[in-house]
Amino acid sequence: MNHLNYTSTRNSSISVTAAETIVKGISEEGGLFVPSNLGDLPKLTMDDIKALAEKPYHERAFDVLRGLLGFDDNELRSCVGKAYGFNFRTLGVARLVNLNSPCYMLELWHGPTSAFKDMALQILPGLLGVSMKKVGKTRKTLILVATSGDTGKAALEGFKDVDGIEIAVFYPENGVSDAQKMQMATQEGENVHVFAVKGNFDDCQNAVKAVFTNTEVAAKAEQSGVSFSSANSINWGRLCPQIVYYFSAYADLIGKKEIRAGDKVNICVPTGNFGNILAAYYAMEMGLPVEKLICASNTNNILTDFINTGVYDCNREFHTTVSPSMDILISSNLERLLYHLSGNNDNLVRDWFSSLRQNGKFEVDENVKSKISSLIYAGWCDERETSDTIKAVFYEHGYLMDTHTAVAYKVWRDYNKEVNGDKITKTGTKTIIASTANPYKFGEAVYSALCAESVGYRDEYRSAETENEGDAAENKPGGVARSMIMLAEKTGICVPKPLALMNQKPVRFTEVLEKDGIKDAVLKILSP
Repeated sequence: MNHLNYTSTRNSSISVTAAETIVKGISEEGGLFVPSNLGDLPKLTMDDIKALAEKPYHERAFDVLRGLLGFDDNELRSCVGKAYGFNFRTLGVARLVNLNSPCYMLELWHGPTSAFKDMALQILPGLLGVSMKKVGKTRKTLILVATSGDTGKAALEGFKDVDGIEIAVFYPENGVSDAQKMQMATQEGENVHVFAVKGNFDDCQNAVKAVFTNTEVAAKAEQSGVSFSSANSINWGRLCPQIVYYFSAYADLIGKKEIRAGDKVNICVPTGNFGNILAAYYAMEMGLPVEKLICASNTNNILTDFINTGVYDCNREFHTTVSPSMDILISSNLERLLYHLSGNNDNLVRDWFSSLRQNGKFEVDENVKSKISSLIYAGWCDERETSDTIKAVFYEHGYLMDTHTAVAYKVWRDYNKEVNGDKITKTGTKTIIASTANPYKFGEAVYSALCAESVGYRDEYRSAETENEGDAAENKPGGVARSMIMLAEKTGICVPKPLALMNQKPVRFTEVLEKDGIKDAVLKILSP
């Protein structure tokens, strides 16, 4: 079997293997690794995709990833077998739920941390281990992660106590939900480090990416015998496993006789760093029949504006929202898409992202703009609409969704209105909505949404807190537990066990950094 070569979005003269991209994480000049030519991507025929319907998820993953990674079959079977087993709480790993006839929720949150990041971060440690052997790396590896909430916990859980690995996670102090913060602060493992940062996700991400190219840090790492890698979706090993679940969902639709093989579907993704929707784009290029990609943003709607205008402009207000994993103004993986749509023009990519760094904005040419608009529909959802959507879907369909999934559902409805005049029919194009987190990870916001019409957003939750203020402290559950208990009582839906138990764990990590303190934190970890 021929295997792909990979290059950098900012230096197309580079040619490396998949193993090298996974070990490095990011290219030396700051570019992201991508398949050298989209035409070389392995293609799945309709017969291949139909055959997936008869297979468990780990075998689907093997079939999709086989041509992307260059591993031998035994290596890859070991990786997928360990990743997609009893650590997921549902037999199919990624469950597809028919919400209403043309709309299907792809539940990607049945893993150990109740978020879609588990789908990639349960397999990444295995992929990294194999890759390090292939490139002859025997040095200790420090994984650096910037997170807007879910990636951090999923990476910590995936890499905890893995031999030869240290992992450091940086998250915005006030930019994640209480549950996400508690998950990271109580993380077990002797090789894990967690830091809150005074700033937003972009501050964390920019500082972590700068560490990879910092000469002082590089010298210290060399002295300490340590290599760097990343578990963010800037790492190809994090991104490519996400391709699998779009093929899996399509195969399930065939298996349920909801579509015929070859029918096109829409894929709608709540989007922050652009990795999850980019995986759907790669699935298209590998043979998945897709009519439209639907990019859903929250109030930080920079991607919506860019897709609709061709201008990417970070010179705007940053909003902290109830869908914090989308509170991002610099969507790193967009760089990969622009590289492909520009015809692999690394000069253009360098110019665009140099302008972004210096001026906070760039504008693509008409050719690229036209390609984007034909490929992607973009819309956004504000805070009130997010709340209204959670409540409406629960009381109309009995389905409880988190804040990010609600953004996607609302934008899908907007797209449907433009195409079909808001008439939802069984004959409409089937749409797969990526449901990215269990609603209990954002329990306060979800509970408040269900109560919003009668008492106002968040008020009933806060009222219930006030009623308990006279209780003895030892008899009061923590704030995170309280929101989960109230949501469970209101909906009758059980709290996932890992989330229910986290309040019983001791808090281990409380350090808060200034945003320019990330480099020093890394240097401290590197010190013997």
